[in-house]
Amino acid sequence: MRIVFMGSPDFAIPSLEAIHNSDHKIIAVVSNPDKRRGRGGKPQPTVVKKKAVELGYPTLDLEDPKSDVFKEKLKELKPDLLVVVAFRILPKDILAIPTIGSINLHASLLPKYRGAAPIHWAIINGEKETGCTVFFLDEKVDTGEIIGRFKTEIGPMETTGDLYNRLKVKGADLLKQCIDQIAEGNDQRMAQNHEDATPAPKLFNENTKIDFSESVENVHNLIRGLNPFPTAWCMYDDKKLNVHRSKPGPMKKTGEPGELVELDEGLFVQCKDGLLQLKELQLPGTKRFSGLDFMNGYDTSVVLK
Repeated sequence: MRIVFMGSPDFAIPSLEAIHNSDHKIIAVVSNPDKRRGRGGKPQPTVVKKKAVELGYPTLDLEDPKSDVFKEKLKELKPDLLVVVAFRILPKDILAIPTIGSINLHASLLPKYRGAAPIHWAIINGEKETGCTVFFLDEKVDTGEIIGRFKTEIGPMETTGDLYNRLKVKGADLLKQCIDQIAEGNDQRMAQNHEDATPAPKLFNENTKIDFSESVENVHNLIRGLNPFPTAWCMYDDKKLNVHRSKPGPMKKTGEPGELVELDEGLFVQCKDGLLQLKELQLPGTKRFSGLDFMNGYDTSVVLK
């Protein structure tokens, strides 16, 4: 099949490589425009565009999905299939250009966790399993017919970064299998049950703040679900304290939520139903440090807010 691939972040690279190593033909790779990355740097391409150039593919920048110029370029390519991985929401008239259709690799077990941050929210919500889904795109977000999916367990200490790195590789394998099935005409499409849908909205400052009046489990899940980005945070006096890693501790109540507790094993914070060990922290202008380092260098009588 003649495939146009669309993606920007590194999550999409194993998928691009999997199609590159298949029997199908990538006729172009579409990515976001170059932008300045790093302090005072020159405009740099996305990692997907950079990889596409390395592999010898022509590339297109997508500035405006509604651009008539882009639509005409896409039509001229005469693709059989549009393959989208970790990219933008596309209008219906672009999705309809390929003769077979447009498909997407999504990092959740749809219809659960539709939206921009499915890996984060699966961990934040304490899910024990997740996976990837390949589905046909339609005009609504993450609602199209499912072609295939796989499941994988989420470990109790696993972070979004850990799961992200695992899913991008396993997801690429699934995507190639589904593309092969489509090419052979034996793909089995399944409608989603929209009543089971759950959201995975974007993450902002407001929904990444730690509430220590929540249970140990909930706070721990938030911290690992936001590691390595965008990072869970709280206030230490008037400073923003980022919490990168934690570990559930003794299930006992020794004080009020947010109070710090020093034990032989390290630094703990009181939550609703027990203590949570703070393993890795960071204050503005500092490198990351351990809870033990915090105990040795900072006032632990301060209540975290």
